[in-house]
Amino acid sequence: MRIIEEVAETNAPSARYETVDPTCRSRAETRIVEVFDAVPVLEKTAWNGLIARIIRVHRNTLTRCAKDGLWDRREETSFYVCSAPVGARKASEAIRGHWGIENRNHYVRDVSMLEDASRIRINPGIFARARSFALNILRANGEENIADALWRNALDFDRPMAYRYK
Repeated sequence: MRIIEEVAETNAPSARYETVDPTCRSRAETRIVEVFDAVPVLEKTAWNGLIARIIRVHRNTLTRCAKDGLWDRREETSFYVCSAPVGARKASEAIRGHWGIENRNHYVRDVSMLEDASRIRINPGIFARARSFALNILRANGEENIADALWRNALDFDRPMAYRYK
């Protein structure tokens, strides 16, 4: 939506929050979260009353290349809208929390359980729930590496039978 970008380009943010993640795993990232009031700008649009804040996140990432030891720089800007009147810090925490869910749940389900490669076309939701159920049991029993736990459970049937659902 072009109007969202225009608001961020032409108005001063009402709040700003900056975080710097130190170098870990050959990556350093600086995030600047800016929050803009959307109410005056969107009052004559169909979005009036639905969007309270416009959030711009600018990420500057340095990634170390293992092959040559050089650092590659990447910059990106993302826009979010929110119906609640949040501040910059709260918006930053919500966005980071969302990606935590993406990385801990959806990525694991796709990579370790091959969910995206599934050819199930009749009632796929049942199998998605079964995968979620299995993932919840593994996590509740302290498994950190899901792929390894699935492999070990496939080799030894007594291992998954010893799990307790907490």
